[in-house]
Amino acid sequence: MVHLVHDEVSVVIDVSGGAPALIHWGARLEAPDAQRMASMTRRPTTHGSLDVVPALQIVPQHSLGSQARPGLQGHRPGGRDWAPRFSTCDVQTTERSVTTSSRDAIAKLRLDTRIELDASGALCVSATVINEGDSRFLLDALTISLPVPSSARDLTTYSGRWSRESATHRQTIDHGAWTTENRTGRTSHEYPPTVWWSTTDAREWTGEVWGVHLAYSGNHAVLAEVLPDGRRYTQLGELLMPGEVCLDPGGSYTTPKVVGAYGANGFTSASWVLHRHVRSVTPTVPVRKVLLNTWEATYFNHDTAALSALADAAADIGIERFVLDDGWFGARRNDRAGLGDWVVSREVYPQGLAPLIAHVKSRGMDFGIWIEPEMVNRDSDLVRAHPDWVLHAVDYEPVMARHQLLLDLTNEQAFAHVFAQLDALLRDHDIAFVKWDMNRPLIHASAADGAAGAHRQTLAFYRLLDALRTSHPQVEFESCASGGGRIDHAVLSRAVRVWTSDCNDPLERQHIQRGTGMWVPNEVLGMHVGAKQSHTTGRSHSIELRALTALFGWMGVECDPQKLNDHDRSVLREAVALHKQHRALLHSGDVVRFDLDDNSALAHGVFAADRRTALLAYVQLQTSPWLVVPRWRISGLDPERTYTVTHLPLGRTGGIGHTQPEWMTTPLTCTGRELAVVGLQPPSLWPETGMLVHVTS
Repeated sequence: MVHLVHDEVSVVIDVSGGAPALIHWGARLEAPDAQRMASMTRRPTTHGSLDVVPALQIVPQHSLGSQARPGLQGHRPGGRDWAPRFSTCDVQTTERSVTTSSRDAIAKLRLDTRIELDASGALCVSATVINEGDSRFLLDALTISLPVPSSARDLTTYSGRWSRESATHRQTIDHGAWTTENRTGRTSHEYPPTVWWSTTDAREWTGEVWGVHLAYSGNHAVLAEVLPDGRRYTQLGELLMPGEVCLDPGGSYTTPKVVGAYGANGFTSASWVLHRHVRSVTPTVPVRKVLLNTWEATYFNHDTAALSALADAAADIGIERFVLDDGWFGARRNDRAGLGDWVVSREVYPQGLAPLIAHVKSRGMDFGIWIEPEMVNRDSDLVRAHPDWVLHAVDYEPVMARHQLLLDLTNEQAFAHVFAQLDALLRDHDIAFVKWDMNRPLIHASAADGAAGAHRQTLAFYRLLDALRTSHPQVEFESCASGGGRIDHAVLSRAVRVWTSDCNDPLERQHIQRGTGMWVPNEVLGMHVGAKQSHTTGRSHSIELRALTALFGWMGVECDPQKLNDHDRSVLREAVALHKQHRALLHSGDVVRFDLDDNSALAHGVFAADRRTALLAYVQLQTSPWLVVPRWRISGLDPERTYTVTHLPLGRTGGIGHTQPEWMTTPLTCTGRELAVVGLQPPSLWPETGMLVHVTS
C-alpha cells in the first residue's frame, strides 16, 4: 500500500491488483500499516455473491468480477479483448504521487495510472491505455472511479441552461445510480462535471464532504452509484462518440484529469481545495482589472465616436479596461453574417481600430476584444471560399444554431488560417484582453474523414488557444460559451477568466455565482453590473443590488454609464472604488458561504487567509417569514481574535424596520467565537436588497 498525505488529508492506495484502489480517502492517518489496513477493510464473502470480493479500483475491471461500470470499455475487430484483466508490473512513488503500469499479456494492452495529492490538497487522478497489439483497439470509454465511504449518503449535483447556470440539487442516495451525459462539445450549461458526496449532516461549516470534478472542456459522462454491496463511488470521464477513438498499434489515449477534494468541516472548506487547485494552474495576472464590456451598451451598433464617448463615461466611473464586443469585423452587422472573417471592418472602422484604441489608452484604460474562432456564418468569406472547412457530416444538412456552423479546427489548413488571422489581429493592435466565445453546441460534428470529431475538436481548441498564448504571452484570455458553458479546470489552465453567465440579473446571479463558485474561486468569475432592466429576465433591480452582486468576483460593467441617472452613476463609481480598495482580499482570500436559519436570504463573502479581515454580503432575496430575521452566525474566523464589525454603506439601504441594528451605525467589537456562536443581527431589509459588512482584527 502507498500512503499520500497533505495537511489533514490522507489517501491510502492498494497497488497490488492490476489497477490502483483507494482504501482510504479522507481524514489524516498517521503511518497506516498495510497489513493492519488490509485486515480492517477486507470485506467478507457472502451467500449469493462471488467467491472473491473485487476491489473498487480507479479503473474497475469487469473481468475481476466488479459490478461497477467498467472503467475501460472497448474491443478489437470482431469483439475480441472486450474485458481485459491487468496485472501490476511497475509502481513508482514520490512523496506526493504514485504511478503504476499494468499489462494484460492476452489482450496486449497496457494501463498506466497516476494518482497525486498535490500541493493544493487536491487528489488528481488520470489513466492512459496503450495498444501493444498488432491490430486496432476501438476504445469506447476510459474513465476514473473514486470511492467514498458509506457515510457519504448525500449527493449534490448541478444542472442549468443558458442564462441560468449552476442550479444546485441535493438528494440522499442509498440505492442505484445518478448519471448525466453531456454531448454539447463543451463543458456545458446543462450538466457541469462536478458532484459532491457528503454526510447527511453536512452544511457549509460542518460534516464531511468529498467533491470530484472533471477537468475537461468537451463531452463527458458522470456517474454516482451505490453498488448492491453498499459501496459508493463516482465515475467521470470523456464521453466518446462511436468510433471516435480507435487506437492503432502503439497508439494511446489519456483521460482528462479528475480532481478530488475532501473537507472534514463542510462544503465551504472542501471547496477551498478546488479553488486552490485552480489557482495553482491558472496563468498569473498582476491585477484583475475592472472592465467595461460593450455588448449590452451597444450590441452591433459600432461607431468610433459613440464608442469613444462610452469610453469617456467608463473612465469617469473608474473602469480600467474597455472590451469591444461582437460586431467589429467583416460583414458582422448582425448575427447572420461575417463570423469567421477576423479582419477589422472598414465599413464601420474606416481608419481601423487604432483611433479607438488610442482614445481608450489616453483615458488610462487598456483595450480588449471579442472573438469566436470556432464558429462561422454561412454568409462569410471563409465559408464561401472553403465550404469544406465546416465541421459536419457532408452528406447531411447541418443542424443550425444562432445562424452558425462549426469551423473544423481538426483541418490543418483551417487551423492555420484562423491562427494567422488572430495572430495578425493581436500583433497589429495594442490588445491586452481577449473574450473568447463559443455560442453553439457541436451537433453531428463529423471531421473530414467522416468520423466523429468532438474529441479532436476539443483538443484542437486547446492547441489554438495555447498557440496564441505562446505567441502573445502578454494577452489575457477569457473563456465564454454563451455565458457559463465552458467553465472547468482545464480551460482555466489556459484562460485567466470565465464569463459566468449571460444573465446579469443580480437575483439570478446570486444563485449562479454561488453554485459555480463551488468549483472555481470568485476571482476568475466575470461578475458584471448590467442594465437596470435585465435583458434575459426583464426584471428591474436597484444599482445597489447590481453593484453588490458584481463586487465579489472579477468585476465588470455591462450597462452604459451614460444612461445612468446621477444617483446610480455615483453608486456605481463608489462600488468600483470599493472593489479596488478590497481587490487584494477578494482575489486571494478564501471564499465563504454561510448557513442561515431563513431561506429567504443568502450570506457569503471572503476571508483573508490569515483571518485578519473579511468582506461579507447579506442579501435579502425575498420577504422573510418573520418581521425580524434570525441572527447571522458568521463561522470560520479566529475564535480567539477580537474583531471590529463595520457596516459599509453602498447607496441606499431600505427596509421595513423603524431602526437599524446598533452595529450598523456604531462599529461593534467582539470575538470570532461570539460571531460564530451568538451571531450578528441583520436589519429587516426589503426583498432584493443587500448590505456589505467589513470585519477587521
